[in-house]
Amino acid sequence: MIRRPKPEPVQMVKQRRDGVLRRLVEGVPYITFLGIQFDRRGDELTALMPYKEDLIGNPMLPALHGGAMAAFLEIAAIIELSWSFLWEEMESGQLDPAGIDGADLPRLPKTIDFTVDYLRSGLPRDSYARARVNRSGRRYASVHVEAWQDNRVRLLAQATGHFLMPDRRG
Repeated sequence: MIRRPKPEPVQMVKQRRDGVLRRLVEGVPYITFLGIQFDRRGDELTALMPYKEDLIGNPMLPALHGGAMAAFLEIAAIIELSWSFLWEEMESGQLDPAGIDGADLPRLPKTIDFTVDYLRSGLPRDSYARARVNRSGRRYASVHVEAWQDNRVRLLAQATGHFLMPDRRG
């Protein structure tokens, strides 16, 4: 009779995942500067950019600044790509958040190009984004991101980015 190891308690799994995500996000000061947060449900991430008056680009409308929106989309893409990159190590227990700091995390992917389609003006409200990795290889990855505010069907902006993946060996 083969005995399987007892599964890890759910709370420990959640703490490990949240810890790795927190360290990944805290490793990029610009994410903190913009106030971007991530909500994790299993392996799915939703980025949140809370509304701040500093994010307004056109006070006459008022509308969110296009640069802030582009940065939000690019951050969502890079964190999603890094998260998927770390998922396997994290789930196998090779990556323990208690023993890591920002220096222990792999380098972030580097942007090759990033194309944003602005679909409507961003209102002075919280914005959300989800990224989907279309392709991820050893050297190159392609990611699609969508952002919305009140209704996910009414997209605010979308983007496609291509990234150079960091060397996994070191």
